[in-house]
Amino acid sequence: MPHLGLVSVVVRDYDEAIAFYRDALGFELREDTPRGDGSRWVVVAPPGARETALLLARAATPGQADRVGDQTGGRVGLFLNTDDFDRDYKRMVAAGVVFEEEPRYESYGAVVVFQDLYGNRWDLIQPA
Repeated sequence: MPHLGLVSVVVRDYDEAIAFYRDALGFELREDTPRGDGSRWVVVAPPGARETALLLARAATPGQADRVGDQTGGRVGLFLNTDDFDRDYKRMVAAGVVFEEEPRYESYGAVVVFQDLYGNRWDLIQPA
């Protein structure tokens, strides 16, 4: 297998999710295709990403809606790598992203935990 293509993130609303990932995290909207059932195929990714992207999947059942914002049981489940930690951290703070802590500088790199608009926990990390 050459790479992981998409990771699905269950969202409440397509447009609010697109706005957050585009405006707050700086992702690109790669695809937004209506489907016959009223859903959409929405893909976002960091600029320049060539492999893995996020599929923003609107919750379609009550069980899925219950998982919005808690897809990993409260653990950090997504990791956003950066090549300039300070730049991206400051940009995200200015965009109103919720950070759970102050940046840490660990043996493996600079890292800080943040939440997406629904409360899913992410690491912003610049590997050492």
